[in-house]
Amino acid sequence: MEKSSRRNFLKNGTVAATGMAVWNGCKSATPVGSTARWKGANERIRVACIGIRGQGGSHIRGFEALENVEVVTFCDIDERVLADRVKEYEGPFGRKLKTEWDMRRVFDDPSIDVVSFATPHHWHALGTVWACQAGKHVYVEKPASHNVWEGRKMIEASRKYDRMVQYGVQGRSSPALKEAVEHLRKGTIGEVYMARGICYRWRPTIGHKEEEDVPAGVHYDMWLGPAPKRPFTQNRFHYNWHYYWDYGNGDLGNQGVHQMDICRWGLGVELPTEITTSGGRYLWPEDDKEIPNVTTSCFRYPDANKELVFEVRPWITNEEAGIKVGTIFYGSEGILVTEGSDRYAIFLGEKLEPGPKQQATGNPFQNLIDAVRTRDRSLLNAEIENGHYSAALCHLGLIAHRVKRQLVFDPEKERFVGDSEADKLLTRKYRKPYIIPDKV
Repeated sequence: MEKSSRRNFLKNGTVAATGMAVWNGCKSATPVGSTARWKGANERIRVACIGIRGQGGSHIRGFEALENVEVVTFCDIDERVLADRVKEYEGPFGRKLKTEWDMRRVFDDPSIDVVSFATPHHWHALGTVWACQAGKHVYVEKPASHNVWEGRKMIEASRKYDRMVQYGVQGRSSPALKEAVEHLRKGTIGEVYMARGICYRWRPTIGHKEEEDVPAGVHYDMWLGPAPKRPFTQNRFHYNWHYYWDYGNGDLGNQGVHQMDICRWGLGVELPTEITTSGGRYLWPEDDKEIPNVTTSCFRYPDANKELVFEVRPWITNEEAGIKVGTIFYGSEGILVTEGSDRYAIFLGEKLEPGPKQQATGNPFQNLIDAVRTRDRSLLNAEIENGHYSAALCHLGLIAHRVKRQLVFDPEKERFVGDSEADKLLTRKYRKPYIIPDKV
């Protein structure tokens, strides 16, 4: 099938599951198993997509639409999903697709150059570390990590094995948001002192689901991976895993991390020194969710004289500056508002007169491929170190909620100051054999 015909299909295609498996890692300090180290501008890059339900569909379509790039392998722990996706894509792609339910088989394939992860959050870091060890370049969904400690391990793996690792936010590749940040830097709204991120998504109750047998075709032990062994329920599985501490980070780390990333980018800050969060499960406290659905987090940067505030609301609410998902930057001469990941508008003076604005999308998949071809990490718009900082802010906000007090943080050591209880929540206890080593 011609590439243009596939593009027409990709514009309208849909997919639906979340999946992954396990690999024991590569002990060698030199990446093996990938041909990407010699691929030039005219060589075809081969991609494997791991986790192909939901957001995984955007990965499949995003990579397949690029010149000299082809998606060759689907990987998912739910074999029912694998069968459905092959039926959906094999014909339009015009070639046979390889399927795996165990990601270590993907890593063993020397013809794979790039892997993408659209798995639950608790698999992002471990999968990325193993992929780097196997010599693969990585596109990993947001949030980059499930906890603060493992985000640092992802950076270390990327550097040690010289792999390109891009985290899945679209805003960093948007020409409009790049222009917005330029306005903030050159003082269009004056001295910027605060950014406010808002995530007002419609999130109803998930109710209660009883324990049941694991569905046929689902490799549940590998789905659990690093997380503790738990009985299977439908609420712990597709999508609703977002609301359990073992696997997800609530809406702050799901939708909210996009806006957290923009806030931090616009302010020009990394990790804060003071964190406070108030909130709780104020709506439907009897359902199976564990993570709070209403939060207000404050992150303070005294040395920079700036503050970042983030609010999550799940139900009926008002707009803020005309948006329900976005950011607001406050300056001495006006405000700058972003909506989603591709548009901004400036309002100036006491009367908030309209100023510059723009809407434009970018292509993070192309951005990663460009960096892979040139082996130039500096080309990455959403490089993993920034992914670590933005995800860490979400984790720090949730930790402050869990311990119910203001926290003081040391950004250099990435530890709390004099608070062993909070420090324990910077990482997790990993279930064997799904363990991220101290030395990646």
